[in-house]
Amino acid sequence: MTATNSAVEMLVSSSNTLFILLGAIMVFAMHAGFAFLEVGTVRHKNQVNALVKIMTDFAVSALVYFFVGYQIAYGVNFFESAATLSQENGYALVKFFFLMTFAAAIPAIISGGVAERAKFYPMLISAAAIVGIAYPFFEGIVWNGNYGVQGWLEEQYGAPFHDFAGSVVVHAFGGWVALAAIILLGTRNGRFRHGKLVAFAPSNIPFLALGAWILCIGWFGFNVMSAQTLDGISGLVAVNSLMAMVGGIIAAMIFGKNDPGFIHNGPLAGLVAICAGSDIMHPIGALATGAFAGAIFTFLFTHIQQKFKHTDDVLGVWPLHGVCGAWGGVAAGIFGSEALGGLGGVSFMSQLIGSLGGIIVATLSGFIVYGMVKVVSGLRLSEEDEFNGADLSIHKIGSIGKE
Repeated sequence: MTATNSAVEMLVSSSNTLFILLGAIMVFAMHAGFAFLEVGTVRHKNQVNALVKIMTDFAVSALVYFFVGYQIAYGVNFFESAATLSQENGYALVKFFFLMTFAAAIPAIISGGVAERAKFYPMLISAAAIVGIAYPFFEGIVWNGNYGVQGWLEEQYGAPFHDFAGSVVVHAFGGWVALAAIILLGTRNGRFRHGKLVAFAPSNIPFLALGAWILCIGWFGFNVMSAQTLDGISGLVAVNSLMAMVGGIIAAMIFGKNDPGFIHNGPLAGLVAICAGSDIMHPIGALATGAFAGAIFTFLFTHIQQKFKHTDDVLGVWPLHGVCGAWGGVAAGIFGSEALGGLGGVSFMSQLIGSLGGIIVATLSGFIVYGMVKVVSGLRLSEEDEFNGADLSIHKIGSIGKE
């Protein structure tokens, strides 16, 4: 029996390690989606910069999260022997890899909002501070019970704040940090003339669409693999993610009047919103959550582009991730309830407080970090460099070579 039990434990351990490794790889692949979504949206003279930012942000995020952030969030470090770290088939290491790909999504989100006019190294340093300190502080509160906040919410309202896959922890956090950076950076030159908006059309719709497709596919790893072990896997999460994605597409198609930019961001809005409650909602509730998110993004993106002259959000990351992410946190408290066909175990007040808490921590962190960097080194390219484009100004090469 001992040998049999040992073999079963080994099989379970190795299966869980493979399961979460596949999830990490799928979320890692999503960063290509972030890259191509930005490449297709920005003007030709800023395409190389978009690609380079996503790649280097990922590398820096991995470093700071490995050495600092993961310990802040979970109290775990990797200053042990390889023999210790590789126990249970190295599950603890792969779990870090999985959660690190989530952390690295924060600067990838921010990148889309600050595109076309931001300096390279100051933004990289700012991203390191956010991923290494600010993000894991909030992540640890929600996903590791740090500082007793979750216990207090459960005591007061009957349930802790529920965010299964990061509507608030990842997406809303990234979106609200991005808003602070966007405001501090200011509007791109030439965006308004004589008080009227000048539209900068996407440079490459096929690349934009490719980015959206990669993100949509990877999102099923983002959500389903958030169970982190095979015994927690649920087809409900997969189908809820699907229905929310579809709801987002349909809403964006209708309210965006067939605009390809809206239609390809619509599914992302739905997927952002469903992360929090994907494990507890009924699929029809997920469809409603995604549809509402698609409508939110379409209306809010249009409104801020036309009315908020000091909020030049290139990819619409604040409405897409910031606002739709916060909506997802609240929606889990609505459609996750048993009264609306959900599995229950959630409190609307806990969801509201947790979502607002994420907004507050993220916004303050964004203004503090980017504000300090702005004072020390500045955040923005010179007017000449911005006119020439980030590709030539920073990387000394354009996206298309000349014969």
